[in-house]
Amino acid sequence: MIPNKLFFTKGVGVHKDRLASFELALRDAGIEKCNLVYVSSILPPNCKIVPKEEGLKFLSPGQITFCVMARMDTNEPNRLVASSIGVAVPKENDKHYGYLSEHHSYGETAKKVGDYAEDLAATMLATTLGIEFDSNTAWEEREQVYKASGQIFKTTSITQSYEGHKDGLWTTVIAAAVLLE
Repeated sequence: MIPNKLFFTKGVGVHKDRLASFELALRDAGIEKCNLVYVSSILPPNCKIVPKEEGLKFLSPGQITFCVMARMDTNEPNRLVASSIGVAVPKENDKHYGYLSEHHSYGETAKKVGDYAEDLAATMLATTLGIEFDSNTAWEEREQVYKASGQIFKTTSITQSYEGHKDGLWTTVIAAAVLLE
């Protein structure tokens, strides 16, 4: 099986039970009816990124569904949690695979977590394409080097952040790239 479509989704759930909080995050993301199988981070060649609404139409209850998922939870009041999926798509998408990355953390803004996930995916792709770069420079500088190489077509991320419930209920955030045939 080589997926030919992918969509991004995210969600948040809050509940007194940790597992129920995760279930609510899956519901918020629209993927609760699937049996999710986590896979690593390769974006197959020719895999088309479709809107969430279109991708959800391909899912059926109980379906085995492959995804790259980032998940973080807390029951600490007001603790910031965030999860993100980054993607880097090569210019020659029909000949080369891209990368998906997952990142999750405590206490970081959605922008910081999203930038980190995007940077991670782009850096993995850049190393496989032989693009030379200084890993000590800031993401914004490396992003310009990657794009100037003419080999990386697009980078982006989807991020969900949320502040832990004030009364200590479990708060779960997820971000996912759902792979479809």
